[in-house]
Amino acid sequence: MKQKVVIAGGTGFIGTYLENQCKQLGYEVFIISRRAGHISWDDTNGIREALEHADMLINLAGKSVNCRYNAKNKAGIMNSRTETTMILGQAVLACEHPPALWINSSTATIYRHAEDRPMTEVHGEIGSGFSVDVAKAWEQTFFSFSVPQTRQIALRIAIVLGQGGGVMIPYQNLVRFGLGGIQGPGSQKFSWIHLHDILGIILFLRDHAELSGVFNVSSPNPVNNRELMQELRQAMKMHFGLPAPAWMLEMGAGVIQTETELILKSRWVIPERLEQAGYHFKYPTLKEALNEIIPS
Repeated sequence: MKQKVVIAGGTGFIGTYLENQCKQLGYEVFIISRRAGHISWDDTNGIREALEHADMLINLAGKSVNCRYNAKNKAGIMNSRTETTMILGQAVLACEHPPALWINSSTATIYRHAEDRPMTEVHGEIGSGFSVDVAKAWEQTFFSFSVPQTRQIALRIAIVLGQGGGVMIPYQNLVRFGLGGIQGPGSQKFSWIHLHDILGIILFLRDHAELSGVFNVSSPNPVNNRELMQELRQAMKMHFGLPAPAWMLEMGAGVIQTETELILKSRWVIPERLEQAGYHFKYPTLKEALNEIIPS
């Protein structure tokens, strides 16, 4: 019998990549989503059947946070995470042979704005505000399930960098049109992770049965915004980039219907538990990551 992976919310940038890679590794892959041809979130029996004898359940489901935080979008962001996690938890409980490992997505945004020191799993300080409330509720829902036969891991994922999707497209467009200078003060920290390392970390955690709980999924070498934009300009061979002060970002965010928190919050996150466990990053520095993403 083929080994089996179930990816919930597997239609986005990360999920599509993981689906393709897991198939190449020889897994049978099932996707739970609202898209035709996948297992529907309403299909309770279909979800349970997919989870029976699964090696891994990977949950990435959640409405994009790249929107204005009005009441409707806030409800959508929150509910799309907690309700899907609840559905999966109930399905795991209903299994006779539940998944060996349940990996649930979370976010590095759970920590406070930090320019004074890095945030680790043990010594990080949880922040405040809507995004943090979402992250806390997401993790609380996940860990509220007692599933003795299933190891549970929450991934506090930093901003994901990879070819052909995610934040790289808007960042590359900014640089391409001469707008690749600092954003806001430029001192805010930018914690990031290469897409390939997300797969590497999942496989590492799969193979280390002693590991469970919360893990920061971020490069060990975060940069500040000034360094980020400088590295991007160098990778794209652009010699200049106009800066964008905070007031200009506020105006622009209103026009394109997003929030400046995505750019201005200082995320200084270190993957202490992964490093202690012995994970070796494929792309530990931003320069190495950008060299792969933006080939010269």
